[in-house]
Amino acid sequence: MSVSAQQIMLVRNSFALVHPSAPQAAELFYKNLFDINPALRLLFTGDMGQQGQKLMQMIGAAVGLLDRPDQLLPVLRQLGARHGGYGVQDSHYAEVGQALIQTLEQGLGEAFCPATRQAWLAVYDLISRTMIAAARKRMDAMAA
Repeated sequence: MSVSAQQIMLVRNSFALVHPSAPQAAELFYKNLFDINPALRLLFTGDMGQQGQKLMQMIGAAVGLLDRPDQLLPVLRQLGARHGGYGVQDSHYAEVGQALIQTLEQGLGEAFCPATRQAWLAVYDLISRTMIAAARKRMDAMAA
């Protein structure tokens, strides 16, 4: 895993600052995401409040398991395979990452220092690579 102990600490500390305002953070995240790519709104058919709650729970769970890749990676693989079935494309992960970083910048202000930004980029890289690989594997299995 390419996330250091220092980066895990930075991500956990910054997420702890965001967590008390999780509903607002999720709302801001989806606003940023749909500003980046309005077509992504079509992938979300349910209640966006519930979707935001799921997002924040998933991020919180991932942050909590960063130092336990044997537990984290299987969860991410399952999530990636499911998202592939929802129509999520590889290119969407970059847009989600951009929206995540933008949301953290907006929500954390000065607390989102360069080291914290790099830590989140490393964590998101791990998450997105794992999920993309699982979605591709699912698609390959379906095509076979």
